[in-house]
Amino acid sequence: MEEKMLFNKDSEKNKGSKQRFEETLTENDGVNGNKIIVDKETGIQYLFSWSGYAGGITPLLDKDGKPLLKPSNE
Repeated sequence: MEEKMLFNKDSEKNKGSKQRFEETLTENDGVNGNKIIVDKETGIQYLFSWSGYAGGITPLLDKDGKPLLKPSNE
């Protein structure tokens, strides 16, 4: 069974591997911030929000409660 890489760390082990997630937007003031992260395999967008040492992640949803997908033209 093929092991999938979720996060790509800078190491010899992961050189040449494809990153599954990409950041499409980052807003921060140093201590607090938000990032939009896209799963490139599914197209689903996630909001990662943090304040100090606390944070959380959630999928972005459309008005019907379905996961928001990255537009195909981006």
